[in-house]
Amino acid sequence: MYTISQQHRHLGGGLPTGAGLARRAPTDGVVLSRQAWAPFLPWALLVVLVSVDVALPAWVVIAPALAAVPALAAAVGRRASYPVELGVVTAAASFIDASHNDGIFVVGHLATLDAIALTTIIGCATVWARARQERELAQVRVTAEVAQQVLLRPPPQRLGPARIAVDYSAAAACARIGGDLYDVALTRWGVRALIGDVRGKGLPAVSTASVVLGAFREAAYDERCPSALVRRIAFSLDRSLPPDTEEFVTLAVLCLPSSPNDGSADLQVVNCGHPAPLLLRAGQAPEALDPPEPVPPLGVLSPEDVRPPVLHHPVRRGDAVLLYTDGITEARDAARRFYGLRQRLAALQTGAPDQLLARLHADVRAHTGGSLDDDAAALLLRYEP
Repeated sequence: MYTISQQHRHLGGGLPTGAGLARRAPTDGVVLSRQAWAPFLPWALLVVLVSVDVALPAWVVIAPALAAVPALAAAVGRRASYPVELGVVTAAASFIDASHNDGIFVVGHLATLDAIALTTIIGCATVWARARQERELAQVRVTAEVAQQVLLRPPPQRLGPARIAVDYSAAAACARIGGDLYDVALTRWGVRALIGDVRGKGLPAVSTASVVLGAFREAAYDERCPSALVRRIAFSLDRSLPPDTEEFVTLAVLCLPSSPNDGSADLQVVNCGHPAPLLLRAGQAPEALDPPEPVPPLGVLSPEDVRPPVLHHPVRRGDAVLLYTDGITEARDAARRFYGLRQRLAALQTGAPDQLLARLHADVRAHTGGSLDDDAAALLLRYEP
């Protein structure tokens, strides 16, 4: 579900915050190198080894252990020259060891120097390679963030009659985007919100998600009926998928009216194989907005046969609707138990939309112990005409 690492939440106005489902992962590399005191570890090890050698009897030789000093420098260092500096100092310290153990064979001391030199060279190469990988990883993350801004545009905090918040997390390592998708549009018929889940992960899922989002952004302003909107998406998806593919997309489309008539209004929901949105109303348990009849995901049927029914449900000022993907409901704890979204929402549904999603995110993380196995998205719209 929500990953790791791979970590970023967009709330109103598109500003990234640190509490979202997709949060920034720590830069790959040795953890010690991120600590301020880590560069002093090789020096401490050198002092300990020399001190122990001086304190031990002359016939006890630990000089070969000095090769560990430049190796540790490579593990914690950020510069390729750091293992060299420690290697030179360690080689000089080995002469102290040789002078203390006056009975040591010259060949033994030469072997120690060779070990120190070899470890230093390998350490330099390791630090250089790690730095190069981190630069490439940083570039990939920047590219992914740009792609996310294009594909998954963060909605404004307020759009027409709705206040909006979004949480998103990609499961793929070092990624910001995956197979889950969402979008919101303000049309002459009200606010249209889309959430979906593409089968699979990685670049193929991102490509399919881009097709669905592009079709939605075009059809949302042309089609009055949400069922016709979904049918347009189905045709676009059918044209883009290769023949005999097994790709499919679950999605739900929510329509909120611009303004209530006589104090009441109906929201509309079209669902194609997606988890049912949840209606959150003060003082009541979350209510699932199940479709009138089950409809398979897009890509299963021919687009000519895609005619999903529209669910009409009364909505009042202050009601909120949560659209989400199965990355949330299928999140498991250490005992492999699923996350109980409806039960947990009963205690989490108060507060502003962004606060609610922040609490939901933290609760899911606590349930899973911090590990997320699938892409996950959550889109919350509160009706405040």
